Amino acid sequence: MPALDVTDATFESDVLAASDEAPVVVDLWAPWCGPCRTLGPIIEKVVDETNGAVRLAKVNVDENPQVSAAFQVQSIPAVFAISKRKVVDGFIGALPEPQVRDFVGRVGGAATPSEADELVAKGDEASLRAALELEPDHAGAIVALAELLVDDQRPEEALTLLGRIPENAETRRIAALARLAASDQDAATSDVEARLDGLLERVKEDEDARREFLDLLETLPTEDPRRATYRRALSSRLF
Repeated sequence: MPALDVTDATFESDVLAASDEAPVVVDLWAPWCGPCRTLGPIIEKVVDETNGAVRLAKVNVDENPQVSAAFQVQSIPAVFAISKRKVVDGFIGALPEPQVRDFVGRVGGAATPSEADELVAKGDEASLRAALELEPDHAGAIVALAELLVDDQRPEEALTLLGRIPENAETRRIAALARLAASDQDAATSDVEARLDGLLERVKEDEDARREFLDLLETLPTEDPRRATYRRALSSRLF
């Protein structure tokens, strides 16, 4: 499961609520922080190796002061582990990979993978459906299966499936891909900027155009500067 870029607005759903299902490691960083750039790839690699047993949330402290204040952050990188909505471990500074691995191992040890978790780790459709037979609201299984369904041109089923769990950054991305696929749009192969520019002319009066515009933005990588540029353009058109 890829790292989630979490904001002040999404922290409740993407971290606190998610920590009821699996421990969440929160990495507080900033673009100007050299040690953050050193630690980031290490912690992403180690958490990814847990196959969803531990999740990673990244918070840009410059853009999300409420989260920073909640953790009383004095220096970065600062890393905290959240389980069942409580801080259970943490460290400050860029640790080397062996120590990061020990930290993530301790965090993951708080949650023994269930049979459903083990099925989700296999990743194929049959295993994911079997996981949902065991745990109908297993978020990892739902997200993984929904993405497979979108890839297999079954967007309506994917959207129905995603409706079982609270919205977060990853479910928004997959839902956007599903809606675009359902309307015979392919975000991956089209000229996204040309489509956004064309839709921008219609967003004020056309709700469908506004929905497609927002869906296209959701499919862009979180670090893509066009997301912010076109969101500002949308706000200008609407207000």
